[in-house]
Amino acid sequence: MSDTHAQTVPFVRETMLPPVAPPTNEAGVIHWLRRNLFSGPLNIALTLIGAFAIYYMLHGIVPWLMHSVWAADNLAQCRQIIAERWGEGATGACWAVIRERWTQFLYGFYPNHLYWRPTATFFLLFVALAPVLFAWVPRKLIWFSLAYPFLAFWLLWGGSIFLPLVAAAGFGIGFLAFSQLQRFGAIAAAAGAVLLPILWWLFLAGDVSADLSGLVGRTAPLWLEQVRSDKFGGFVLAVTIGVSGIVLSLPLGIVLALGRQSDMFLIKSLSVSFIEFIRGVPLITLLFTASLLLNYFLPPGTTFDIILRVIIMVTLFAAAYIAEVIRGGLAALPRGQYEAADALGLDYWKAQRLIILPQALKISIPGIVSTFIGMFKDTTLVVFVGLLDPLKGITDAVRASTDWKGIYWEPYIFVGLIFFAFNFAMSRYSMHLEHRLKTDHR
Repeated sequence: MSDTHAQTVPFVRETMLPPVAPPTNEAGVIHWLRRNLFSGPLNIALTLIGAFAIYYMLHGIVPWLMHSVWAADNLAQCRQIIAERWGEGATGACWAVIRERWTQFLYGFYPNHLYWRPTATFFLLFVALAPVLFAWVPRKLIWFSLAYPFLAFWLLWGGSIFLPLVAAAGFGIGFLAFSQLQRFGAIAAAAGAVLLPILWWLFLAGDVSADLSGLVGRTAPLWLEQVRSDKFGGFVLAVTIGVSGIVLSLPLGIVLALGRQSDMFLIKSLSVSFIEFIRGVPLITLLFTASLLLNYFLPPGTTFDIILRVIIMVTLFAAAYIAEVIRGGLAALPRGQYEAADALGLDYWKAQRLIILPQALKISIPGIVSTFIGMFKDTTLVVFVGLLDPLKGITDAVRASTDWKGIYWEPYIFVGLIFFAFNFAMSRYSMHLEHRLKTDHR
């Protein structure tokens, strides 16, 4: 009886066992190495091959970086310093070219005494972007954001302040036309808002600006020394084209995406034709079009700055891709969102502004930012239309000098690092924006 009773009564421990450390091969660095690098024969082989490749690269790169020279007047002197310090046959990076020519990489051939203007334009850019990118910035600064493009144009190119003011007046004319023509229907209001500013800019703005400039003359507060576009280069040129393309292509891409989703046959056909044509043509072709053919479509005697022509083509190119990205976001929304907007009695534009577009743009953030990054890198293609981009144009100009003839890796690494800084900042901000707009808790 006692044996049977002992076997049927369950045992319950009254005290806790002391904690025991996990086995060495199941925790810590060894566990991580076994799971990630040595989990099987193929993984072990790939790990060893990768380790050998990394060692081979570092074996050549680390001594080259350790033997860097920062102070020299030319490449020959740089090589002489390397030979004296580390012996004959030693190799090293000659960063002295960056120290000597960094202003050329940043400003191109912009006049030295006017460096303050692109520098001020660059820092004011962050002030203008702050209310757009960050919710904690006072919203009143949005007025400066709207005025910044015209101020930046005046600072970079100089001349009379009346030229950007007259250009800004075109947008005012478009707004007034839209507000006054709404009683005749949305199509009439939109057509007036587009056509009247174009007519103003093509036929009246130049004469009005010239007349106003002639009245006041070249007085210091209203006139800045003019800088021709062929003096632009380096990252001043890349940032000017890149930021302009980003700012202009996003709203145009939204309009094209909505046009492609439209039920109106003409609007949908025009949007589809434009998007498919632009996406089917290489960017370099559009840049050549901007350089050689665009003037043929303008009134006789009209001169159109080459940088502005490039900005227009880059904007159209990026807008076509952004339109497809946003169309994907619109297609990803459940049909119930559209039906909810209809049930609330919202018209088309209110439904898009309050319900549809905010959700579609949130979904499309990664694709939009990827398009922006690609477009900013593609600004280096302007070298094919005679503009001095930082990667090819300025680097070739530096290497053409007798002092630095034969330099190779250092300029490309320097330019690549700056491009990486810009693009990495954009990607980090997109991740921050996705996190801030995240509404689910998965």
